[in-house]
Amino acid sequence: MGLVYCDICSNNSFSRHSYFLPGAEVQIACNFRAFVPKTREQVSFSVNRTTDKHGVYRLEIPSVDGIACAEAAIASSCQASLVGTSSTSCNIPGHRSTTDQIAIKSRHPNLCIYSLTALSFRPSKRNVAWCGK
Repeated sequence: MGLVYCDICSNNSFSRHSYFLPGAEVQIACNFRAFVPKTREQVSFSVNRTTDKHGVYRLEIPSVDGIACAEAAIASSCQASLVGTSSTSCNIPGHRSTTDQIAIKSRHPNLCIYSLTALSFRPSKRNVAWCGK
């Protein structure tokens, strides 16, 4: 999971004028390695998702035999990249792809949550009244 926001002040951070961006399309690419006795398996995939009204995108991945959450954090990776946005006022890519991820083990058996760094778009012109020079 991750989120996309509009960087109103074009300063590569979430400021008080920034807002979460619904309708942004994101491509998620993942590579998981399973460690099963006598074999080494790998699962790779790429999908597109659209952010919800809160600017959040999610992807549910079914469990795979041989991949445990603790090991998956070390041997697996996911990356998200901006594809586009339905916004006409905030549509210039800022942070185009994720640079880091955090794997969180859930209380539920065999459930991992991967949280990816935020992605952003910005307006074509900076609002000097809100953001200064």
